Amino acid sequence: MDTKELLKKVRKIEIKTRRLSDHIFSGEYHTSFKGRGMTFSEVRQYQYGDDIRAIDWNVTARYNEAHVKVFEEERELTMMLMVDISGSESFGSQKQFKKDIVTEIAATMAFSATQNNDKIGLILFSDQIELYIPPKKGRSHVLRIIRELIEFEPKSLKTDLAQALKFLSSTQKKKAIVFMISDFMCGDYEQTLKIASKKHDITGIRVFDIREEKMPNIGMVSMLDAETGETQLIDTSSKTVRLNYEKYYRDKVNYFKETFSKSGSGVVNTRVDESYVTKLLGYFKSR
Repeated sequence: MDTKELLKKVRKIEIKTRRLSDHIFSGEYHTSFKGRGMTFSEVRQYQYGDDIRAIDWNVTARYNEAHVKVFEEERELTMMLMVDISGSESFGSQKQFKKDIVTEIAATMAFSATQNNDKIGLILFSDQIELYIPPKKGRSHVLRIIRELIEFEPKSLKTDLAQALKFLSSTQKKKAIVFMISDFMCGDYEQTLKIASKKHDITGIRVFDIREEKMPNIGMVSMLDAETGETQLIDTSSKTVRLNYEKYYRDKVNYFKETFSKSGSGVVNTRVDESYVTKLLGYFKSR
């Protein structure tokens, strides 16, 4: 992709996702994810309805009149976007590939964080860490993240969520708001998620295509495994083959839901042909 075409794509995504974050998500994001704690702001005279536990007895004794301490939320947060760029993300039976929706979701989240003056970092992963961009603030930083999401070419096509979560735990020492965006078609990440979720507020956003849920009956088909590069001849007219495929798919989805739920992490499921805006808004409001 040449520079002109890349900039055009970046601008198109910015216009769409910034409008969403400005008008829809920024308020919901702010109320859904709290700051690190409460910091002291000032002391003022007691007013009817104030919590008596906030009374500053030293100042009250000095002025012979009740005064209370006022605290404000320490708002600044760090958002980490963890994005799966393995081979399976290039699948799509509709108008868009999964990776296109993943990019839009990540960009929308990044602009929502910018609206709240939060830092945003990026981890692109396959079965290894492909790219790490440390958290920073600002529009130019978000645009760099979008550029990488569009044009970065992974070295590997496989997936390993456990490696990505280990990297998160080792690099982010302070609590972060983490959005992990993937199709979650792998396993063996329960323990690493459990460890990471003790420190961070993690949400798994599963992006999937309707054609992945069921194998159609269309006879003998040559199928390419996007993560291994292997091609196999599959008899889709076989009921056993179709049932085995559907079981494999369901098992991976159930593992994702159960593992995230057990660790206290959030879950969002959005299909490529559905509105991810509706899904994310519903999730934020449920928090």
